[in-house]
Amino acid sequence: MGLRQKRSDFWLDALIYLAIGAFTLITLLPFVNVLAVSVASTAEVVSGKLILWPESFDFSSYRYIFNTGIFFSSLKNTVWITGVGTAVNMAVTALLAYVCSRGHFSGRRPLLFMIVFTMLFAGGMIPTFLVVKATGLMNSLWALVIPTAASAFNILVMREFFESIHDSIIESAKIDGCNDLGIFFRIVLPLSKPALATFTLFYAVGNWNQYFSAILYLNNSALWPLQILLRQVVLVGQADIYSAMEYGEALPQPLTIQMATVVLASLPIVIVYPFLQRYFVQGLTLGAVKG
Repeated sequence: MGLRQKRSDFWLDALIYLAIGAFTLITLLPFVNVLAVSVASTAEVVSGKLILWPESFDFSSYRYIFNTGIFFSSLKNTVWITGVGTAVNMAVTALLAYVCSRGHFSGRRPLLFMIVFTMLFAGGMIPTFLVVKATGLMNSLWALVIPTAASAFNILVMREFFESIHDSIIESAKIDGCNDLGIFFRIVLPLSKPALATFTLFYAVGNWNQYFSAILYLNNSALWPLQILLRQVVLVGQADIYSAMEYGEALPQPLTIQMATVVLASLPIVIVYPFLQRYFVQGLTLGAVKG
């Protein structure tokens, strides 16, 4: 019975690994194809002979993109949105979550009600657009930061994490003369590094991928983030996006320019993610009941 059980476990494990391998391969193939097209020669792309990997490499599309200031301007905007937006997100989320986690705060219940209410009844796209327009945020990068300063769901999850900090630690700090701000910055935040790292990563990825809000609020091409530039390159083509520059060589194939833009727009977050992947796993259990 034991030998049969071991054999069945072996075949079951082999089947699982085979399924995971096939799924991984299917997932990676589109990314490999995008990278291959971006470094393939124009002749190979036009001929349609490119299958998985190019026979010869041609980096003219990357040189073409780097020789214009449009890409680096969009990259600068995206970095600003990611840095400033994530800082604002974390400040608002952490402060609101801490206030809602303290039972002695008299306005705790009304504040919690307002936070939960926004999850059930959102204002909608048009009212939000009118508010952004009325406050003078149109054609400003702040329009991508202030309206999404915090996520109600993230506030509630971080509140649960703050509530898991034992009351005796808070009481000891009060006995030592700490006020609420001192407890928050000296006690609560240092004990909440896993939660802070997780939500920082969540917010940073979301800000890096800002797309729909940028379409609504930014009409000035100088303020475009990378995702909008990528959309314009893919839908409009390189003629209207990159043609303002003087390029000494023959223009690369439009498809290779599109794929090169996709690679450059995705590369930073792809490089960072493997080093921070464990925080995504921790984020799945934040606020959960652990036995």
